[in-house]
Amino acid sequence: MKTIIEPFRIKSVEPIRMTTREERQNLLKDAHYNLFGLHSNDVLIDFLTDSGTGAMSATQWSAVMRGDESYAGSPSFYRFEAAVKNLAPFKHVIPTHQGRAAEAILFSIFGGPGKNIPNNTHFDTTRGNIEASGANGHDLVIAEGHDPANLHPFKGNMDLDKLEAYLVEHGDSVPCVMITITNNAGGGQPVSLANIRATAALARKFGKPFFIDGCRFAENAWFIKEREEGQQDRSIPDIVRDCFSEADGMTMSAKKDAFGNIGGWLALNDDDLAEQARNHLIRTEGFPTYGGLSGRDLEALAQGLTEIVDEDYLRYRIRTNTYIIERLDALGVPVVKPAGGHAVFIDARAWLSHIPPQQYPGQALAVALYELGGIRGCEIGTVMFGAQPDGTEKPAAMDLVRLAIPRRTYTQSHADYLIEVFEELAQIKNSLRGYRITKQPKLMRHFTCQFEKL
Repeated sequence: MKTIIEPFRIKSVEPIRMTTREERQNLLKDAHYNLFGLHSNDVLIDFLTDSGTGAMSATQWSAVMRGDESYAGSPSFYRFEAAVKNLAPFKHVIPTHQGRAAEAILFSIFGGPGKNIPNNTHFDTTRGNIEASGANGHDLVIAEGHDPANLHPFKGNMDLDKLEAYLVEHGDSVPCVMITITNNAGGGQPVSLANIRATAALARKFGKPFFIDGCRFAENAWFIKEREEGQQDRSIPDIVRDCFSEADGMTMSAKKDAFGNIGGWLALNDDDLAEQARNHLIRTEGFPTYGGLSGRDLEALAQGLTEIVDEDYLRYRIRTNTYIIERLDALGVPVVKPAGGHAVFIDARAWLSHIPPQQYPGQALAVALYELGGIRGCEIGTVMFGAQPDGTEKPAAMDLVRLAIPRRTYTQSHADYLIEVFEELAQIKNSLRGYRITKQPKLMRHFTCQFEKL
């Protein structure tokens, strides 16, 4: 059939409080035009993030009741560990309360002043944890990854020539190599299995451990199955295992492709690294068999990892984004193409070309979306990535607005409402104005900075 239906029935609902445009204008002022500062009850459709905002299944809720809260050696941990190793066969699985905690532990080991860490594109908390350690993060995605309209099937790929040159130039100051799947900051674009293998081979050639930020590993595997030659007849779990078998370790926010409302993990093969990581975990998160999570959380994640690799779900998940992108494209709204896995990305720099990057066109568009339609998105551009470690600022590679779709949460009518809001925005977009930052922290400013209209 042409219509891809949601592969689930709705069993429980929560109400949405309807607001007026005038109310939202006042709420924006009170939040200093930072959408992170809004109360979620004042949001009609919340596309701020897909992290921890999805709906858990009836089977996951059943698993929650089985959670064992023993401080050490809980059977819930061992079920969680087995579920992780079934897809990511690393020797050591270290649970954390979410992905950024796994990153903090990893870079407490590999970071430090003078260190340089390459990635296809570091996302915000990854870069923040790297810089907090005194190290520098560098992005080496292929050139096509910076072109929103380019239809390259794997725009998240690492630029292998740049990576090799980087490893030659920086030498011993590079403690490890990373790759993010899918490439969130670059429009949710996938990385091919061939590119993962080639990146791993380069890391081995230079004697560097290779890590995967695997937050959206199942979505990435779906794109490999759909777009990469020779992968069409393979199962999603087998493709996932092939990806992780190339790595020495991984970080994971289980709030994405594990259907969790909280949770994450750091996985490693090296015994000495794992010992260091567990010692850090005990100081900051908890004992290694719970790591900042309850037994209930561990059970929900163990079940979620069996559901995320279901092909009917993944087909629906990707088709949802494709549907919205097709409709926006038909309206003339510039979007990142081809469709990514977890979000729709609007090219705000192109659509609001009268607003220069230093006046944050992505923020201007995100604020207008909320004011007009009550839809909360997230700026992925010069606000998020423009501030440099030395205190200067430069335009980000792209100024995007990310509309991250929570898993199993909204329906097609919400998508159609989003399209209608963009139809209205198209009539007034030339009247939108930029913003300036009036207050900001030193790191990861986009979460808490304050703005005023220009």
